[in-house]
Amino acid sequence: MKYTNAAEILPSGLLQEIQRYIEGELLYIPKSETKQEWGAVSGSKRFYLERNNRIRALFDDGMSISELADKFGLSCNTIKKIIYTKKESCLK
Repeated sequence: MKYTNAAEILPSGLLQEIQRYIEGELLYIPKSETKQEWGAVSGSKRFYLERNNRIRALFDDGMSISELADKFGLSCNTIKKIIYTKKESCLK
């Protein structure tokens, strides 16, 4: 990360205002662009959402937790978490 002296780039009035809150310490200023949600770019979020919805549907159709674990290569505890947590049926 590159550090820049605020006195070199900020107007004096703004610098004085910032110094009222923090002085002589490092301050991180994040980028202004909004960050996309996890998995939005790669498609991971959609993949896991669809997989989890499929697991819930198969469970509702009578497939056991151990059968689901074998079918999807997951532990029984992971299957239980998917089945018994709040359902997210659509992407934002």
